Amino acid sequence: MAQLLTESEIQQRLSQLPGWSLQGKEIQQVFKFKDFIEAVNFVNRLVAPAEAAGHHPDIAISYNRVTISLTTHDSGGLTEKDFDLAQTISQLI
Repeated sequence: MAQLLTESEIQQRLSQLPGWSLQGKEIQQVFKFKDFIEAVNFVNRLVAPAEAAGHHPDIAISYNRVTISLTTHDSGGLTEKDFDLAQTISQLI
């Protein structure tokens, strides 16, 4: 099981991820695209990195908006895995 980050570690890492915000025990970002097709294409691009990391985001698609939420469920909060995957996802844009 991955080790939970402290509140100060979370804030420090979050400051390095523009667009991501803390929502309880998750970090989240809403990505906006031209249309539904681009939104789905974005989700498809993040499948391989998520699988490679063995860490899977919660994803909500609403037409041209994709909300990505990350938390390490089996650890009960935020770990390095969440911030590493958030960084990777941010680079997919």
